[in-house]
Amino acid sequence: MNESRQTTHDTDELVSRFASRVTASLDQQMTALPVDITERLRFAREQALTKARRERALAAASAVKAVAVGGGAMALAGNGRSPRWLKLASLLPLLLLIAGLLLIQQSQWYEQITAAAEVDTALLSDKLPPAAYSDPGFKEYLQEDEQQQSRPQLQQQQQPQKQE
Repeated sequence: MNESRQTTHDTDELVSRFASRVTASLDQQMTALPVDITERLRFAREQALTKARRERALAAASAVKAVAVGGGAMALAGNGRSPRWLKLASLLPLLLLIAGLLLIQQSQWYEQITAAAEVDTALLSDKLPPAAYSDPGFKEYLQEDEQQQSRPQLQQQQQPQKQE
């Protein structure tokens, strides 16, 4: 986005420089022109300025007319021209957005409660009392418990190998 602004600024600067050079060149050479050509150029310039003013006035009048006839902005502004259902219908997207956000918040809240309940259930249904998790020797207990559970599995795996 900055590149486009910089490019636009550079382009504007180049156009301004070119216009200044052309103007300076024309001013220098205008003194060498005959009087009849100078008068024709002056007359053409006046006609072009008059035409440009007329077009600007027509464009401004058409813009005012377009706003007066009714645009989307007039629906909320009122002026007694738009029906009430149109004003209420323009508020519908806002109401749908708010309802969607509330629904998302409710589902997130429900997921958090469900996750906390699962953790609490696992904690309370475990063999260990909750106070054991804060005990410094808890890590050692877990390592011993893993070793005890892995020993019977190893013995079961070794027994079929001996029978063969």
